[in-house]
Amino acid sequence: MQKARLLVLLILFLFSLFVLPKAFTLAEPDCNSNNLGGADIDVCLARMQHDADALAPANENNKKELAALQAQVVSLKARIVNITKQVSALSSRITKRTEELSYAQKIFNEKASNQYKILRLYDPLSAFLENESAKNVFLQLEMRQRAVDGDRVTMETYSKDLASLASDKAALEKSKTSLASLQASVDKRATFLTGEVAKVEDYLAKLSSRQEELLALKAGGFETSVGDTPPTLDPCSGAPGSSSYCDPGFRPAFAGFSFGAPHRTGMSQYGALGRSKSGQNAETILAAYYQGSTLRKDYPDTTIGVTGYGRKPMEEYLLGLYEVPESWGDQGGFEALKAQAVAARSYALAVTNNGAGTICTTEACQVYKPQLKSGKWAEAVRATKGWVLIKDGGPAKAYFAASSGGYTISQWGWSGIKDASGEWPASAYEKVGGSPWFYKGWFRSRGGATCGLSNPWLTSAQMADILNAWHVLFSGGGDQGRISPPDKCFGGNPYSVSELASIGGFTSVSNVSVVYGNDGSTKQLTFYTNKGTQTISGEDLKKAFNLRAPGNIGIKSSLFNIEKL
Repeated sequence: MQKARLLVLLILFLFSLFVLPKAFTLAEPDCNSNNLGGADIDVCLARMQHDADALAPANENNKKELAALQAQVVSLKARIVNITKQVSALSSRITKRTEELSYAQKIFNEKASNQYKILRLYDPLSAFLENESAKNVFLQLEMRQRAVDGDRVTMETYSKDLASLASDKAALEKSKTSLASLQASVDKRATFLTGEVAKVEDYLAKLSSRQEELLALKAGGFETSVGDTPPTLDPCSGAPGSSSYCDPGFRPAFAGFSFGAPHRTGMSQYGALGRSKSGQNAETILAAYYQGSTLRKDYPDTTIGVTGYGRKPMEEYLLGLYEVPESWGDQGGFEALKAQAVAARSYALAVTNNGAGTICTTEACQVYKPQLKSGKWAEAVRATKGWVLIKDGGPAKAYFAASSGGYTISQWGWSGIKDASGEWPASAYEKVGGSPWFYKGWFRSRGGATCGLSNPWLTSAQMADILNAWHVLFSGGGDQGRISPPDKCFGGNPYSVSELASIGGFTSVSNVSVVYGNDGSTKQLTFYTNKGTQTISGEDLKKAFNLRAPGNIGIKSSLFNIEKL
């Protein structure tokens, strides 16, 4: 019985180890996917930041070692070149000394032969008899001995020099061989490190690129049109006085409100609707948004390649576009539909080289579906058949987007236009058209994640925290890699509010004023803080705001306001 009980306990233990973790482990997100949303983006950003933080120190050490090795290789090569020169010089000296020794040896041999002959024939008695005194005899013998000794010393000197030169040459050759071996070893290590550094640099570059993509998703940036994405009438995303406004329940309160989304280039679709409702015809609308182009009304018909559907007649292709609601045609927006038809026709011709190429069917190009329309949209297409915008001798790449916030930014060299009948923003045509994106506080991701937030409003301390993030990003004093939302949705290792405050020094914000530019951008903002006034450029504040604001709160446009309650 005891054994059976132990067996059951063992089985349950093994079950808990190998089965339960699998059953209750959440699947890791695929960070290479382009369809991430909500918390998955945060997990991937945290993971990538962790990878970058882990790789960077080792890579820096590798780069330092590689630089040292490369310097060592240069030094070794210089030393080898110097030794090679010395060996060459020694070889020349040895050759010369060998020639001199050979000549001396020849002379010595001749002298030795003559000396031998003299000694064989020499009769000391004759010398004494032929000389008047013995002194001369001994002097003659001494001179001969000196000549023999001198020749011997010369020969010994040449031999010693040759031996020394040969020894020096051997030592240099040995050093050269050792240095060459060391250079080969250093070269091998340097080659390895070069490859490792290149791989890490390439990975970090790709990592940085992917982080930028994910940050764009985090900030909510996207390119779309009205027809592809329905109006996002999010509760509590409106400004005070609007139907979607929610009081945050605290004061002071601050929120980033964006004018328009997303790219704001070319025609604003809601602006075109507002212009149509205000009595403008399609030609007037097109002239306003596509300054620098001309309208041709007799462009020849053609076919176009459509991804996944083969070639289609241009006019049939246009009937399958889902870029604006057909219902606009019954709401005073028929001229806006006509303007859209012309823009779509022109864009399709431009990107396909007059129809020779192929156009995609997603929002990256123009949204196309095989279900062809037959109502007001079809009527607008037929009414504008042959109408094409021309720029630089060919069809114009006529960009358009849902909402520009009352200002369209530059295309084809002009600085942008104020898309309003009078004072902006009160009389913006997009307001007449009812754009849900005209002025909005964004706090949800595109996938709808809220990170537990019910509105885009920030406290005074949270606004000050964003100013501290701005300080680290643009004035230094901290780790830029730790500037991210200090909440559980993002993950990673962000600064706490108190840590960031200890660097930047901002602890409270009481008010804010904004300056807009004539080009349709937010030029600067002045914050009234515990440290006095602080003026920041719109571009810099937007970056700091999007990197540090809690959850998915973000500014979508370069034209924005910081609301204060």
